[in-house]
Amino acid sequence: MIIVAIAIRLESKGKVYYISKRVGANYKTFDFYKFRSMYPDADKRLRELEHLNIYAQNEKIEDECPRCAKLENGKKCSPIVYFDGNEMCEYMAIKKRNARKAFLKIVNDPRITKVGKFIRNTSIDELPQLINILKGDMSIVGNRPLPVNEAEAITKQGWGKRFQAAAGLTGLWQVELRGRGGVMSEEERFKLDNEYAEHNSFWGDLKLIFRTIGVFIQKENV
Repeated sequence: MIIVAIAIRLESKGKVYYISKRVGANYKTFDFYKFRSMYPDADKRLRELEHLNIYAQNEKIEDECPRCAKLENGKKCSPIVYFDGNEMCEYMAIKKRNARKAFLKIVNDPRITKVGKFIRNTSIDELPQLINILKGDMSIVGNRPLPVNEAEAITKQGWGKRFQAAAGLTGLWQVELRGRGGVMSEEERFKLDNEYAEHNSFWGDLKLIFRTIGVFIQKENV
């Protein structure tokens, strides 16, 4: 960990650790630790790279509100608001905004440093989460804790059952994703999170730990 910290600091100025607020089991919010794998201005550049989000590209949200379509004389189901420069009902604006806030993944993200790419592909960037585990924020196995905005978005979309399980360093969708060559839709991830929350067990967690060891060194950034 000392060697990684030095390498990160030599490549780019800024803090060695990245700390963010995450939501874990029972909606508990805590400080989540990782080694910094991006340049310090990564958050500021996110807006200009949103169009590269692979999940956003796969989203299929209707242009017309299904609720408004059932009303007569062009009436709206909720107050009129502006979203992305377009006029629409508040229901559709919230739906589009929540979809945008859900899981984010950018292939060949230019914000990632050279050291960052290596520690991500080898999962070394996750090592500081051992501190979270010692503090009781997380477990070894569970559902990945989510950023606050993503947690709010999926809760509104009906996927909140995942928060009944512990927040974990590794979990069901991580090993399944590797088995599929790094290809998995957002909805499939939600389903696997809920599946783990409903059926997790001690022996099942042990199996996931052994499966995780097999995918620790990976070519895909999953």
